[in-house]
Amino acid sequence: MNRDNQLTVWQRWVRQPQKIWLRRALFQVHLWSGISLGLYILLMSVTGSVLVYRNELYRVTEPKIIISTDSGPRLTDDQLGEAATHVYPGYRVVNIERPRNLDQAVDVWLRQGTEVKKRLFDPRSGSDLGSSVPTAYRLVSGLIDLHDNLLAGATGRIVNGYGAFALLLLAATGLAIWWPGIKTWRRSLTLHKGVGWRRWNWHLHSMIGFWSFAFTVVFALSGIYLCFPEAFQDFADRLEPPTATNGGVRIVDHFMYWLAFLHFGRIQGIGIPCKGPGLCDQATKATWAIFGAAPAAMIVTGAIMWWIRVIRPRLARARRVARPHSVPAS
Repeated sequence: MNRDNQLTVWQRWVRQPQKIWLRRALFQVHLWSGISLGLYILLMSVTGSVLVYRNELYRVTEPKIIISTDSGPRLTDDQLGEAATHVYPGYRVVNIERPRNLDQAVDVWLRQGTEVKKRLFDPRSGSDLGSSVPTAYRLVSGLIDLHDNLLAGATGRIVNGYGAFALLLLAATGLAIWWPGIKTWRRSLTLHKGVGWRRWNWHLHSMIGFWSFAFTVVFALSGIYLCFPEAFQDFADRLEPPTATNGGVRIVDHFMYWLAFLHFGRIQGIGIPCKGPGLCDQATKATWAIFGAAPAAMIVTGAIMWWIRVIRPRLARARRVARPHSVPAS
């Protein structure tokens, strides 16, 4: 009798998982899920890594303070409004916001139908000084909206929630098919020299997947929570019903609190392992940015493997079929 047939499913999984049909099925799920969602995951991964530094980006792009150098008297709100509508005929002033420094440029909002202009005006001369929201600042806000809502509002947020579910599925199936067997599992933890670039790409894919697995699960779970907070809260209340004595101290409350913080990599004020900005804060952000880019790296290396194993052989067969047969000379 074949010795392999005498092993239990668990023993075969531990020793030779490649021969188990379940692993082959999970491989197909992992492969086609990655192909279907590759561009989406690439987008979420790259934008998420960049937005770890959203506060720094906002500080860099925030509007510069403009102080009036005109010697004339300060204009009243009515006078500023007249100056603004003179520059933008057909618009009406809907808001005038003066800073504490009365010589600083005044923020004036003008509306025409659904279009709103936010402009800065000199408080003395009434001249138009430009947009109160710089282009770079709007780009950062747009990047956040792209990552959070796919630029589609509530509908985009729902799509992102299901995308986070899909990422969780990819991580789970990836871990299952990562296991190479008890004798060779350590090979998938590091890169190796002299194995050829195809094998090297496979090892890179496996290594990144293993070492980033915990972060990917956290990003996926927290993404689901941020997209569907009401559903999470309802489920938490079922697991641990709120009472008059457990308000704010429930395990489920702490779990959801940590999910939100761990998604963004924010540690200020929560003591892990230090408080406030500094080396610890920057080291944490760098870690989150690196591991946030791991799904993107997985998509790239996975696409290379798909090209090598599936697309290139099909193209080669198609070329052979299309090549005209040589006609023997008479």
